[in-house]
Amino acid sequence: MNKSQIETLLQQVQTGAMSVDEAVGQLKSMPYEDLGDAKIDNHRTLRCGFSEVVYCPGKTPAQITRIVVELVRHNHPVMLTKADENAFAAALEGAPTAIYHAVGRLVVIPAPDPPVSVGNVVVISAGTTDMPIAEEAAVTAETMGAKVTRVYDVGVAGAHRLFAHLDILNKAQVIVAVAGMEGALPSLVGGLAACPVIAVPTSVGYGASFGGVTALLGMLTSCAPGVSVVNIDNGFGAGYIAATINKQANQ
Repeated sequence: MNKSQIETLLQQVQTGAMSVDEAVGQLKSMPYEDLGDAKIDNHRTLRCGFSEVVYCPGKTPAQITRIVVELVRHNHPVMLTKADENAFAAALEGAPTAIYHAVGRLVVIPAPDPPVSVGNVVVISAGTTDMPIAEEAAVTAETMGAKVTRVYDVGVAGAHRLFAHLDILNKAQVIVAVAGMEGALPSLVGGLAACPVIAVPTSVGYGASFGGVTALLGMLTSCAPGVSVVNIDNGFGAGYIAATINKQANQ
C-alpha cells in the first residue's frame, strides 16, 4: 500500500464516504510488499492478530536480512523459526535488537510496544530431549503475549513426576504436551486436565518410532477427549494455537 492509497483512504473516511470498518476491511486485503524472491504480508496482523513468521531453512542469509528489515520497518514483532547461528547473524544485520533462543532455535525481535503477558499457557515435555520443540512452543506463545509455565521431563516412564504438578495443570487455560517415542503423554494429560490440550509429536526415539510417526499416530488415535494434534516437531504451530486460545480466553 503506497502513500497515495493511504491518503485517499483516509480522505474518504474523513468525508464520510467510507466508514471506519470499511477502511479497516480494505487495509486487511491491501497488497503485500514484493521483494522479488519474497512477498511480505504486512497486513497479516490486522487479519490474523500476529505478524508473518519467517521459516529459515532453505533461505539464504541475504534473504533473511531483507525480510527482517522489511518486517521491522513496519514495527512488527519478528519471529524466525528453525533458525541456526547463521540465520541469527543474518537477522542481526537487519535488526540489532534480535534475540536468539538457542534451545528452541528461534530468533525474536520484539515489537517496540510488546503486549503485556496474560493468561496461563502450560508447556510440558515428556523428556529432556523433547525440550527444543517444547521451547519453540513456549517462546512462540510468550512472543504472542501469553504467560507461560514450563514443566519438563515428566513423561509416562515416571508418571509420578507429572502427578506432582497437577496443581499447575489444573490452573492452565491451554496445555501444550510435547513427546516423542510412543507419544503417550498428551493422552495422560488429556485425562487429567479440563482445558484444551495441544499434542506435539517429536522425532525423538529409537528405530520403530520412525522419526516421530509413531508418536503422531498415537496422538491422533488418543482416547482422551480435548486433545488436538499438530505435525511432527511443530512446536511453533502448537505455541501459536495455544497463544490464540489463551488470548481469546482473556479478552
